[in-house]
Amino acid sequence: MTVRGPGQSQDVISKCLYADTHWKRNTDASHQEAGDQSDERCPICLDKFKNKRQLNCKHEFCKDCLKQAEKANGPICPICRVVFGKIVGDQPDGRMSHQIFTFSLPGYSDCGTIKISYEIPSGTQTAKHPNPGQHYYGISRTAYLPNNKEGNEVLRLLRKAFDQRLIFTIGTSRTTGMDGQVTWNDIHHKTSLSGGAESFGYPDPEYLSRVKEELKAKGIE
Repeated sequence: MTVRGPGQSQDVISKCLYADTHWKRNTDASHQEAGDQSDERCPICLDKFKNKRQLNCKHEFCKDCLKQAEKANGPICPICRVVFGKIVGDQPDGRMSHQIFTFSLPGYSDCGTIKISYEIPSGTQTAKHPNPGQHYYGISRTAYLPNNKEGNEVLRLLRKAFDQRLIFTIGTSRTTGMDGQVTWNDIHHKTSLSGGAESFGYPDPEYLSRVKEELKAKGIE
């Protein structure tokens, strides 16, 4: 998810996209001599560094350029997309809970099942949402995980993502086309017990690894 503040400059976003393209065209830059001038220029403004800041991924930017990029896209490196801070989304207030059941999911016959319940009440959109001051419609959703080591790891990560308001957002429903709806926010859940991947259910042997990658992309590890 791109977390963008109201009225955020499109120019900042364009510069970040340009930085990404510029980096891809210069993938051998790290092998150039230390005195190369390109090493002394910010990949966002393309000017000499001012108050240089280096991220954990080793990419460097002007401090003010990185600050503008963070306001536009969140704490994500404009070059390699590695998260360097805590991403907080615009998910409305709600509740997440879970229960343990003894029945097994298809593909996980050796363990029970975790049932996750999400409750997001209806309310009024804030400045973070598409139409501040207007009503939004809440939802109740359930999802399922195997009650094994990896399933409990995913449960922990989903809880962390929920607490950082990343599981849901407010937008247009993909099923009804209605605006002002609480919708999933690109972290996939298994909302059916069976039917396979095409029915959002099990068996799907790659699901747990896929959802961990989706969570990692949002800084949830």
